[in-house]
Amino acid sequence: MSEPSIEAVHLSRRFGSFLAVDDVSFSVARGEIFGYLGANGAGKSTTIRMLCGLLAPTAGEARVAGFDVKTAPEAVKASIGYMSQKFSLYLDLPVCDNIDFFGGAYGLSGPDFAARADEVLRLCDLENEHDAITGSLPGGVRQRLALGCAILHRPAVLFLDEPTAGVDPVSRRLFWRFIRRLARDGTTIFVTTHYLDEAEYCGRIGLMVDGRLVALDTPSALKRRYVPGRVLSVHGRNLAPAAVSLRSRPGIITVEPFGAGLHLQVAAEDWNADSVAQALASAGAQAVEVESGEPTLEDVFLAVVARPREVHAP
Repeated sequence: MSEPSIEAVHLSRRFGSFLAVDDVSFSVARGEIFGYLGANGAGKSTTIRMLCGLLAPTAGEARVAGFDVKTAPEAVKASIGYMSQKFSLYLDLPVCDNIDFFGGAYGLSGPDFAARADEVLRLCDLENEHDAITGSLPGGVRQRLALGCAILHRPAVLFLDEPTAGVDPVSRRLFWRFIRRLARDGTTIFVTTHYLDEAEYCGRIGLMVDGRLVALDTPSALKRRYVPGRVLSVHGRNLAPAAVSLRSRPGIITVEPFGAGLHLQVAAEDWNADSVAQALASAGAQAVEVESGEPTLEDVFLAVVARPREVHAP
């Protein structure tokens, strides 16, 4: 078996008395898209800074692209690409000049770099934007340019820290098409995102809570583990007071407001759409409609965060 592209072993980082990352261990295979999820302040960005060789761990070890982040941080930096949610390119420069600048920062030059720049423009669908002023481009196009600049030097590992924050859904879908193409070609992708629909594209997902990695598995396995039973969506009138009585019934796992409706998780052997509709109607709800649904990663996230002190073996 080949060496993992990323490997963290009992990795921790303390800032004074605050333990930002607490004994985190995981590995990421070459060409894998690995999602790293958690609420703000959960320790995601601190983990990335350590893996990028920008911040020394307080305890534990990590290797990225075959290099130790403690003893060879410069080799780590040369082997990775990084893209953050904060747009970091020069808005007053044309697209081609931004590419030239970042190519120079990576030490690229000459005919080989010119060929690579053209290749990246094609890969990111920016051929028609070569001379456009970067600041005039829509947000989704700018993010594709930032991605192109991050992969100019063909990094073995690409870190994406909330790369599609504030980008419209169509542009997000297109961006992820490029990400999957990079992974198919062997680039390892380590991504954080608050868009849980995007996390469905990841081969595996790690969930961080209060600095600890509390869950790690494929999206489908996480759903089976943390969202047992049946998921139901409810619409109607006067649902809120009726839901109060429903919460205390046996076999009702969760009842959460979802827009103007309700999102239920129930024991499959006790409840179905018809019985839930009858129970709500008898409690005063009107025009009740209940539909069966599939569990989502949002359900997983809420289930895990609801019990942050419980440690789940990855």
